[in-house]
Amino acid sequence: MDPIADMFTSIRNGYTSGKESAIVPYSKMKMEILKLLVKENYIKNATKRGKKIKKSIEISLLYDDRGKPGVFKIKRLSKPSRRVYISYKDIFAVGKGHGKVILSTPKGIMTGDDARGKKIGGELIGEIW
Repeated sequence: MDPIADMFTSIRNGYTSGKESAIVPYSKMKMEILKLLVKENYIKNATKRGKKIKKSIEISLLYDDRGKPGVFKIKRLSKPSRRVYISYKDIFAVGKGHGKVILSTPKGIMTGDDARGKKIGGELIGEIW
């Protein structure tokens, strides 16, 4: 019953099966997370499809020239049953410095590096590398 975790699972499954794209139901929160992943170069593109109640997001998955996926691991940290909040001082490195932490802050969705630089804490959404 966690839509963000379902989106992360769809991305993970798409990469595992070698698909070019994955489709998930639309929400503003998911779209903002996907825009961040496009900006950080983990996925190729995210486009909104459909109208009114039949909206969805098509996620174009990114592979390098050797066919390796852009995402090796994506994990949900905060869940609806257990929200996890963190101060900017406690933001940690992911994947030995190769990954990113995704945060929901009062200033919007951002990576841990951006939040630490702006001295803003928030809810830990997930980690990716």
